[in-house]
Amino acid sequence: MKPGEKIYFASDFHLGFPSYEKSLEREKKIVSWLDSIRSDASEIYLLGDIFDYWFEYKKVVPRGFTRFLGKISEITDSGIPVHFFTGNHDIWVFDYLPRETGIILHREPVIKEFNGLKFYLGHGDGLGPGDKKYKLLKKVFTSKTLQWLFARLHPNFSVWFAHKWSRNSRFSKVNDPFKGEDKESLIIYAKKKLKTQHFDYFVFGHRHITLNHPLSDKTRFLHTGDWINNFSYCVFDGKKVEIKNFISK
Repeated sequence: MKPGEKIYFASDFHLGFPSYEKSLEREKKIVSWLDSIRSDASEIYLLGDIFDYWFEYKKVVPRGFTRFLGKISEITDSGIPVHFFTGNHDIWVFDYLPRETGIILHREPVIKEFNGLKFYLGHGDGLGPGDKKYKLLKKVFTSKTLQWLFARLHPNFSVWFAHKWSRNSRFSKVNDPFKGEDKESLIIYAKKKLKTQHFDYFVFGHRHITLNHPLSDKTRFLHTGDWINNFSYCVFDGKKVEIKNFISK
C-alpha cells in the first residue's frame, strides 16, 4: 500500500431485495459510496451477497443493477482491483461478471497480507460448527448437475422462484444480535484457525451485524454489517481496521 491509500471491505448489499424501488434507492447509495472511496482505494473487497439473487445463463443475465455494474466496471478500468466473493445468495456467479466488469472472483475464503498484517477474508456462510441443513444445501447448489438442470428452467420462473425462496429462508435468520463468542459459529471457526497460524484480522460478511471484536491482544474479528439497515463497511488505513457507516450527502 502506498501512503494515504486504503483498503475497503463491504458485503450484503442484497441488490434486488425487497422490491425494485427499494433496491434502486439502495443501489444509488452504494454507487455514491463507491464514488466517495475510489480516490484513495488501493483495493476493494466485496464479501458476498452483493445480489439477493444472481444466476447467469449462457446467453441471459438478470435485469437491473446497471448503475452498480457500470460503476464497478469504471473502477476496475481505472486500475483499482475489485474482489468479489460469492455468498449464499449470489453463489451462481460464473464468467459474465468477471469478463464484463473486471472483478476478481473468489468462491472460498482467502488469506491476504497488507502492510505486514495478515487478513483472513470471506463471506462466512457454511463455516464453523452447526447449520448442517444449509451446508447440505450449499453442496446441492454448487453441484454442476443441479446448475445445468436449473439453467433449463425459463428465467421468468426461476427468478420468481429464487426471490420467493430468499424471502422465506435464511434472510431473516442471519441478522440476529451478537450471541457471544461461544455461540457465534464464525468466531469459533476463527479461533480454530488461530490454533494453526496467526492472523491479525478476520473480516466476514453474512451476519448483517457490525462487529469489531478482540479474539486476543493481537487479533480482531470483524463483521462488515449490511446495506439494508447499517450502510456499513470496514476500512484498513495501513495500520488498523475500522467500521464506518456511509451517510450520503
